[in-house]
Amino acid sequence: MSDVTYYVAMPFLIDADGSAIAGAAEECQSSAAALRRAEVLARGAGHIGAVAFSRSGDPMTGEFGDAQLLRKFGSVPEDLGTL
Repeated sequence: MSDVTYYVAMPFLIDADGSAIAGAAEECQSSAAALRRAEVLARGAGHIGAVAFSRSGDPMTGEFGDAQLLRKFGSVPEDLGTL
């Protein structure tokens, strides 16, 4: 099977210790949809920001490349290496 690209919007929240944590990621149909959804999530109740990103890989083998940041909205941690 060939590579597939997934587009994702993911909010960030503050935990009980005051640290930023990633919320539930939402798969989107396109990069434009991920950007729109991340912008909405960034303004959601309890959210401090959000990101839109993509990941490409082969779902049959489970091998995926690094996430590619599309855009940050609001207050998002600088280190997003765990996407």
